[in-house]
Parts: sequence; structure tokens; C-alpha cells
Amino acid sequence: MAVLGISKDSPDAQRKWKEKLELPFPLLSDPDAKVQKAWGAWGEKNMYGKTVEGTIRTTVLVGPDGKVEKVFPKVKVDGHVADVLGSL
Repeated sequence: MAVLGISKDSPDAQRKWKEKLELPFPLLSDPDAKVQKAWGAWGEKNMYGKTVEGTIRTTVLVGPDGKVEKVFPKVKVDGHVADVLGSL
């Protein structure tokens, strides 16, 4: 099993964030949000009472064959790890 993070941030910004939080997994840059859009992790969301377009925190489980097996949309941190591990 592999864990990857994907965002529109530049590789340099991701490196700094990864170091700051001591993340043990790779971060991939998706500057035009193609992957995020394809996986339903990009779209309208509410931020501080305003509707904006951006990254929607999403977890995607991809099988060994490269096919998406399960999507967890609009992730909330509390209880999410247990939900994902229960699906594996």
C-alpha cells in the first residue's frame, strides 16, 4: 500500500510543508488540477461563508491494477483513518 498527497501547490511549497509536518509520504504537484478534477476532488466549496472553487479534501483508494476502488468525498479528519483502514 502507498500513500500519496496531491495538491496544486508547487513542488517547492510542498517540500516545505512536508518538512514542517514531517510527512512520511510523497506529495505530488497537480498545478492544473487535472487529477483532482478527474477524481472529484476539485470543485465548489464553502470557505468562510463564501463559495469558492478549490481542492475538496478527498481520499481515493487505488487498487494494484491502477483502478479507483473507493472514494471518500468531503473528508473530515475525525474518524477518517478508521474508515479508510476498515475499507482496505
